[in-house]
Amino acid sequence: MKESCIPVIADIHFDYKLALGAIKAGVDGLRINPGNIGSEDKVVKVIEAARDKKLPIRIGVNGGSLDKKIMEKYGGLCPEAMVESALENIYLLERLNYPWMKVSLKSSKVPMMLRAYEQLAEKVDYPFHIGVTEAGTEKSGLIKSAVGIGALLDKGIGDTLRVSLTADPIKEIYAGYEILKVLGLSKKGATLISCPTCGRTEINLILLAQKVEELVEKIDVPITVAVMGCPVNGPGEAKEADIGIAGGLKQGLIFKKGKIIAKVKEEYLYQEFVKELEKTVQEYKEENNEGFTTF
Repeated sequence: MKESCIPVIADIHFDYKLALGAIKAGVDGLRINPGNIGSEDKVVKVIEAARDKKLPIRIGVNGGSLDKKIMEKYGGLCPEAMVESALENIYLLERLNYPWMKVSLKSSKVPMMLRAYEQLAEKVDYPFHIGVTEAGTEKSGLIKSAVGIGALLDKGIGDTLRVSLTADPIKEIYAGYEILKVLGLSKKGATLISCPTCGRTEINLILLAQKVEELVEKIDVPITVAVMGCPVNGPGEAKEADIGIAGGLKQGLIFKKGKIIAKVKEEYLYQEFVKELEKTVQEYKEENNEGFTTF
């Protein structure tokens, strides 16, 4: 594990011996699923192996793999069943005097996941790892994850998170940062705001917004960038933006903090905006003693 520049977390199902092997190999954290890891004595063996390193262990309850006895007790999958599964294992680790744990209660059903976390949060004070499991593809999964994760974070529930997508894992990381930024919980990177198309739009707003979005993804400072469809919605509605661009009839505006700094012909609008955006980023870095960056 020493070759990795980031913490390595082992996600273990079914075979507790894999957990023991992962601990021996030097993982930085461990997730075990109480619904399929096996009997209590197997969990005990994992805990004892992790004790010397005080290895963080996540009790990872998953709505799709609860213990059969718990499922029978509640007549099927429900938030109460998920909470009971988590509590059983929390109490086990407490009896073993192992406080280095966090808990997740993931489900592919957002309302069920929300209720489970809310109920458990009333009973314990351990760190929570949150997320909507098996959320789906990039398109649908982003929506489900944003709704579920965002709702919990807004209530102060959640210490770590994972956006689960059937897509390139890099997109999961990007989505996670975006959720945090929207809620004001992270200042990593720039924020893009853009208005919808309407009858006043006299420029290819969708294309322009997409091009600016590609630029914004490369910015590592917490500025707000606006792309607006017309002068009406430009400097006025986006006056809080650090820099913005607004389309018009054969020309557009570039503005900062609601103040128009340039009127540019449409064919030169994007190029001029890029120059001003680079200046804005550099100004921020100079004011905050950060290094120089170009796109």
